[in-house]
Amino acid sequence: TQKYWFAGLIPDQSVQSKFRFLARPGESRNFYQTDVMGPAMTIPAGQEKAYESHFFAGAKKVRQLDAYEKQLDIPHFDLVVDFGMLYFMTKPFFYILTWLSSTIGSFAIGLLLFTVLVRLLVFPLANKSYRSFAKMRIIAPKMKELQDRYKDDREGMQKALFELYKKEQVNPAAGCLPLLLQIPIFFALYKVLYVTIEMRHTPFFGWIQDMSAPDPTSLFNLFGVLPYEPISFLMIGAWPCIMCVTLLLQQQLSPPPTEPMQKQIMLMMPFVMTYILASFPAGLVIYWTWSNFLSIIQQIVLMKMMGADIHLFRFFTGKKKAVQMDDEATQDFIEEHAEDVTDVEET
Repeated sequence: TQKYWFAGLIPDQSVQSKFRFLARPGESRNFYQTDVMGPAMTIPAGQEKAYESHFFAGAKKVRQLDAYEKQLDIPHFDLVVDFGMLYFMTKPFFYILTWLSSTIGSFAIGLLLFTVLVRLLVFPLANKSYRSFAKMRIIAPKMKELQDRYKDDREGMQKALFELYKKEQVNPAAGCLPLLLQIPIFFALYKVLYVTIEMRHTPFFGWIQDMSAPDPTSLFNLFGVLPYEPISFLMIGAWPCIMCVTLLLQQQLSPPPTEPMQKQIMLMMPFVMTYILASFPAGLVIYWTWSNFLSIIQQIVLMKMMGADIHLFRFFTGKKKAVQMDDEATQDFIEEHAEDVTDVEET
């Protein structure tokens, strides 16, 4: 078996057969052997019996494999396609994506619509996460004040921050849930685009002629303007660069990190993700970029409704707008919990 092709002998599924698999090394190549032995049969004089088997050789077309599975009663024949551990997600994704593409007549638009469906599926959880993000931005000045006040008392600072989160009804971990949900979706779609022959040579708009292959352009020759071919590890195409921009915009909308080291790591993450995903199928990068764009719109609308400060606009315009801090409210909160923090210090 190969990525897109398979050849195999399929014994009669109505009888019990015995199998033997052998492998032995050779001087120039290894040898592999598979033996199949059906049940013993007694053939009376003048009669005949038959043992039927089938041989498959061809492309791993999922619908064709499913048809043979039903016709010949071959359990899990579709698993010759390497759908991976997330089979329960990968195969439905394949059918949804191919149905959308065949119905609309364009695989490119089908992929964009599939992304919208996924975003609608995770919308309630994402909305909850973005509400938490917005609240975190609103109380960010209070958090900074507490960190400056108790910078030499880590335990006291943690207690004060916990009380602040409790008072403002903020869950700092709420933002992680949508990302955790996106990870299996991401890898399931990766399998659909990478291992199914139906996705091979499916074009997108513009320069992408095969969404199962990486973006063929490169930032390091200005996307084809300079007349040379960069080495393989510098092949960071246009779509990965667009994705990097959406990751940076999302970072502008997220709550600012509280620790200096964490801040440095978060600043580097979009560029690290871009470099890693540059070698992935272009269709997957397009999905991630379009999904990020929809998330940005959802987050901006929600933050405006909640009155949170939107740093995205300052990122574009370059205006330096001071963050308005509610000093009186912050001071009241600190005085209110000063006694609790003093107790921690004495302990």
